[in-house]
Amino acid sequence: MTHLEMNRRRFISTTLIGGGMAFGFGIMPASAANRVNPSPWLAPTDKGGTELSHWIIMDPDGTITIVQPHAEMGQGALTSVAMMLNEELQADWSMLRMQYAEFNRHITNKDPLYPDAEGLWVTMQSGGSNVVKARHGHIQQAGASARERLKEAAAQAWGISRDQIAAKDSVLSFGNRTGTYAEFANAAAQIMLSEEPAIKMPDQFTLLGTSVQRVDIPLKVDGSAKFPADIRLPGMVYAAVVNNPVQWGGKPTFDAAGIMDLPGVIAVMQLDQAEEGKNHYMALKDSVAVVADTYYHAKTALELIPIQWDRGPFGTFNTEDLYAMARSKLDLPDGRDRGMEGDAPGVIAAASSDSIITREYQRPYEAHLRPEPVTHLAQFKDGRYEAWIGSQHPPRLAAQITEQLGIDVKDVHLHRTFLGGGFSSSSGTQLARQAAQIAKNLNGPPVQVRWSREEDTRNATHRSMGVFRFTAALGADGLPTALTSVVVSDGQQRFANQFNAWGIPNTQYTSQNLDAHVSTTTHRNPTGGFGGFVTEQFVDEMAQKGGWDPLEWRLHMSRELFDWQVVLKKLKEVGGFRTDLPQGMGMGVACVESHGTICGQVATVSVTRRGSVRVEKVISVVDAGNVINPSNAAEQVEGSIVWGLTHSLFGGIEIQNGEIVNNNFDTMRLIRMADMPEIETHFASSGTEKWGGMGEPAVAPVGAAIANAIFYATGKRVRSNPIVNHDLSWG
Repeated sequence: MTHLEMNRRRFISTTLIGGGMAFGFGIMPASAANRVNPSPWLAPTDKGGTELSHWIIMDPDGTITIVQPHAEMGQGALTSVAMMLNEELQADWSMLRMQYAEFNRHITNKDPLYPDAEGLWVTMQSGGSNVVKARHGHIQQAGASARERLKEAAAQAWGISRDQIAAKDSVLSFGNRTGTYAEFANAAAQIMLSEEPAIKMPDQFTLLGTSVQRVDIPLKVDGSAKFPADIRLPGMVYAAVVNNPVQWGGKPTFDAAGIMDLPGVIAVMQLDQAEEGKNHYMALKDSVAVVADTYYHAKTALELIPIQWDRGPFGTFNTEDLYAMARSKLDLPDGRDRGMEGDAPGVIAAASSDSIITREYQRPYEAHLRPEPVTHLAQFKDGRYEAWIGSQHPPRLAAQITEQLGIDVKDVHLHRTFLGGGFSSSSGTQLARQAAQIAKNLNGPPVQVRWSREEDTRNATHRSMGVFRFTAALGADGLPTALTSVVVSDGQQRFANQFNAWGIPNTQYTSQNLDAHVSTTTHRNPTGGFGGFVTEQFVDEMAQKGGWDPLEWRLHMSRELFDWQVVLKKLKEVGGFRTDLPQGMGMGVACVESHGTICGQVATVSVTRRGSVRVEKVISVVDAGNVINPSNAAEQVEGSIVWGLTHSLFGGIEIQNGEIVNNNFDTMRLIRMADMPEIETHFASSGTEKWGGMGEPAVAPVGAAIANAIFYATGKRVRSNPIVNHDLSWG
């Protein structure tokens, strides 16, 4: 019941099971390929620890390793998992350490080690703000089961019943008798409980709900945290890649003879898009790669190759051409039905013209702009594929690799590192396929494949663009009696029902697909973040037309929804919202539900006479129900606001001749320290039965709150991003 040389490479697996827990026990053999520790924090202890379950390893000295599947990408997942498990385990927190679960061990077992009610792969995914929201139950269950088996082992040794034993701070006790968890670990590993123990309810928590410092921060501060670009392996080579600058254009024509004698150059490769996968965001693209002894040699040699690209049918398109394509579809009659209540078109048709309000908005494509250089380190040798990666979803990534290489998933070994931002483009990417193909072509040495920042911005997956038309009819009381929504987008059209919280009796939501050439996928808050900017502005515009204060409108329209009332009443209390500030100053309000969490915000802005805008303060009220780590939750709110501010104020991809031209930080502005507003965060729980996400919900309302505040400061309505492109001068 021991393991040998346990490290994070041995453990890249998954964990979590829907409903209950299933534990397996046995010896964990040492990794034959243990050549690198992606992080010294996750290095093996070499202390002959006992694998109490697939979640927990106990060393003789009391060190406890928590083996967990979720990517740490800045959201605090490693700390959250440890807290949820230890709420039940009741171990000494100072003796806990983290280790990633092993992907390959999971899939090569005869029966999945960590089965889930929804399928084999679900448990390794980290996304959708789900680590706490959707996983808390079975993570707690793992800790509770381990605790009870430790107590049972002590009970059998002491000749008493299990319920007489207390467990606290890694010590088991009964009267004057005590023993450490480590003393009973071997015996506990042999025990199978007749039934799994009940887990604690929120009113019983002692650790959850308290602020705990994130365990990954010291490593990131001192530089010991390892990302794929940090890994070095014996004999490693490097590859730089250039893709067709027009996404999904054609193949290149080039002559690489002139660079083959340059220092360090090993090979030049052309990678071809598979026609059946064309336009799929995870598909391999037409590209050219140079392999060399250093990344510098690879990249500089690649830049010297004269390449002519077939730019494809979108090679002449500019940003406005795509918007025009989208707007041309707003009036089409065959939109996809996204939901209907009552007879919104009929009510609007029968209403007087002065009671109808119609507005159009638009949002651009947005780049993910992850802080980490987008990198995969891969090796293919004798039919075995290994990769050192940061990934939100290793099984999805493995599926792309097996499809690309034509090998069995059991021959794919993924070794996980820290991840410098996720946003789903890391879950399964063109770069993963490129790295796999380059490694297979080399058939031997490990190769680090990296996209430059320009390449990442031009050819990674982006948040969708969209145009929106909303029409509402107002009744005699100034409140909406009907609303229709039409969205044209090339991906994220799911936001339409964000109006549902406001209790409008007749609604109709439709969408049209935009067949454009830019790869799109989920973003940080793909639904609320995409739609919140426009829906919550239209709420303000309806309120203003009907003569309502925007915050009072929201309070009135959500009066039947308890959790919305909790947020909005608290926002009214702490936000100080008012509409009568001096010209050039304004406050705006917005409130959006996403990921099971409601976030309301009041933003204060100042706008100079010449139109320079500054966000002075953002106050958030958040109802996620149970908040397990308030300090980390507040950090996520703050980070979400930074994200939302960047996109709303400065963001947006510009396309010229089919190519993204603002592709690095000299042309793609991000929010800077001097731009940061004061941020104030409040949590207002509507009940302990609610478990909402925290990593994304605060993105959704911030853009609309700013735009609504700008209206009160200047009298000008901002219906598109980026805000800084608008003339906001006044006076």
